[in-house]
Amino acid sequence: MKYVKNYECTICQRTFPKDSEILTCPFCKEEGILSINYDMELLKHVFTKDYLKNNHDYSMWRYLPLMSVVDTKLVDTLKIGWTPLYKTNFLHDVIGIDTLYIKDEGLNPTASLKDRASGVAVMKAIEGNHHTISCSSTGNAASSLAGNAARMGLKTVIFVPKRAPLGKLTQLMIYGSNVISVDGDYKDTFQLSKMAIEHFGWYNRNAAINPHLIEGKKTVALEIAEQLDFKPTDWVVVTVGDGCTIGGVYKGFYELKQLGIITKVPKILGVQSSGCAPFVEAFLNNEPLAEREENTIADSIAVGIPRNPLKAQRAVLESRGSWISCSDEEILEAMKLLGKTEGIFGEPAAVASLAGLMNALSTGLIHKTESVTLIVTGNGLKDTANALKTVGKPVLLKPNLDNLIDYLKTGNQETGEVK
Repeated sequence: MKYVKNYECTICQRTFPKDSEILTCPFCKEEGILSINYDMELLKHVFTKDYLKNNHDYSMWRYLPLMSVVDTKLVDTLKIGWTPLYKTNFLHDVIGIDTLYIKDEGLNPTASLKDRASGVAVMKAIEGNHHTISCSSTGNAASSLAGNAARMGLKTVIFVPKRAPLGKLTQLMIYGSNVISVDGDYKDTFQLSKMAIEHFGWYNRNAAINPHLIEGKKTVALEIAEQLDFKPTDWVVVTVGDGCTIGGVYKGFYELKQLGIITKVPKILGVQSSGCAPFVEAFLNNEPLAEREENTIADSIAVGIPRNPLKAQRAVLESRGSWISCSDEEILEAMKLLGKTEGIFGEPAAVASLAGLMNALSTGLIHKTESVTLIVTGNGLKDTANALKTVGKPVLLKPNLDNLIDYLKTGNQETGEVK
């Protein structure tokens, strides 16, 4: 918190002291999502390329001066961040683009980008002497909170909609969380969590409400910039549910530009499933955001009423980016394509970024000569049921070499590929 300047409401632009114990604007209520501002003039003398060069903490805490947590007990947390940024070997040729990078967030401790937010939430809860922390989630935020809280000795009460995938529910139970499966959609789940948090006084990890969590999520952008020697790609592609992650991605790049560490903010492409695309439809129809159905296999971005709309929309607008959607069928194909070309297994919501990029290339929104970074937000092992829809089951053979030879002969003889 040393370099935090104040909180600012995204609606009325009122500012509040950094020691204010508020999560939203007291004048604009729940809609008044706050942003955290830093003393950039002071940080210009502290947060420099030399500071990063001499910093050997390769976790998200390497960016502590540009975060809103206190430097206590950070050494005890799970190792979050500094995930690999791969330059593709084959995928760029397959989809027709010259330069493509993949940020694999599935290698975080609980296998998703949400660990960045949950790590911050746990530390803020400890700062405030809270013993229980709670949130609503379609899956990843829940499992990341449960794991990170368990590491630091906090209890969790987590609300998930009944459609949450088994892999994510299993994580929650293994981490010892008190899991409440809500007989309803994400909207119902969020409302119950909100009432419970207010009633019991638990620490609120809901990312759309808590302004500190975007400070964790923005570290993915800080890492991308640093891993590219502070020359970010022309575009960064990320999938969108509530709007918190895309807001964090933009904030990270924007603050680096304010500090003079990078010279440009990349254009940001927000991707949603066509089965739940409130941001995309509002953008294409030039109309206010409206509630949409949550009809997609990409559960992590199945949010019919986004809770952080302004930060998401401003991220695209101010970066001169755009919005695009993709079908569930395209998501499944992207899952298989990413796996077989680059060896990265992403869950449906994560690989929607690739499906969206392919649509952007086919429509001319992104040109093949422009460089792109894809953020793959979560590991595919969280939702194997949907992954199996695209690859099917393996062949079953008797333990006999002749049977194997006969099977291999059924492959495509022209290419040598086995079906």
